[in-house]
Amino acid sequence: MAQPSSSSDRPSAREEDQRGRRGAARLPDPSVRTVVHLLRHGEVHNPEGLLYGRLPGYHLSERGRAMAERVAEHLVEAGHDIALVVASPLERAQETARPVARALGLEVGTDERLVEAGNQFQGLMVGVGDGALRRPEHWWKLRNPFRPSWGESYVEQATRMHAAADEARVRAEGRHALLVSHQLPIWVARLAAEGRRYAHDPRRRECSLASLTSLHYVGHRLEGVTYREPAADLLPGANQVPGA
Repeated sequence: MAQPSSSSDRPSAREEDQRGRRGAARLPDPSVRTVVHLLRHGEVHNPEGLLYGRLPGYHLSERGRAMAERVAEHLVEAGHDIALVVASPLERAQETARPVARALGLEVGTDERLVEAGNQFQGLMVGVGDGALRRPEHWWKLRNPFRPSWGESYVEQATRMHAAADEARVRAEGRHALLVSHQLPIWVARLAAEGRRYAHDPRRRECSLASLTSLHYVGHRLEGVTYREPAADLLPGANQVPGA
C-alpha cells in the first residue's frame, strides 16, 4: 500500500509558482503576427493541354523555372523572415520550392496535404467546347458543381489546406512560412478563409501561376488574406489550364 506523502515530499508554494511560470512561458503569444504564404507552382510543360492533376512526370517548363526564380528574388528582396519552405509532393511544386529554399538557405519539406485536388478528369483534355466534356459518358460526373461531384470535395480540400497552414503557423510563430501547392486547393483555402461559397467559375479564380496568397495571423486567429503576383510579367502567353 502506498504511504502518505510527507510535507517534505510536496512542492513548496515557491516551486509551484516557478513551475506555473515556466508552463505559462510555453503558451503561444496571442499578439504574435505570423504569415503563411500559399504559393502556386510555375508553368508546367504540358503541350497536350491535359488536366494532369496528380499524375507524375509533369515538370516546370522553362518559363515555369523562370517564374520560380522570380518568386525567390521577390521574397528575398521583400525581406520576409521565412522560417520554412514546404511543398506538395508533385514535381512541379517541388521544383517551384527549390529556388526559394536555396536562396534562403533552407531545405524543402514535403506535406501530402498540399497536393493537387483529386479529379476524375485527370489525364484528359477538358476545355469548354472540346475534349472530355463533350462526351455523354462523362456528363453524370458533372451533376453536382457544389461538391463537386467530379472529384475531391471542396470541404476536404479546405480542411487539409488549413490544417497544413495551421501547422506551419505554429512552426514559424512570429515569422513567415511558405507552402507550395496548386491552384484549386489554394483558391478553396482562400474561399474558406474569407467565408465565401465554394462553388465558382474556374476561369474567375484569382490564383495565377507563381502567385502568392498570404494568410495573416495574429496569435492563432486568421486576420486577413492578401494576394500578389511576383511573376506577373511572365504570365502573358503562359499555359493557364484551370485547375493545373
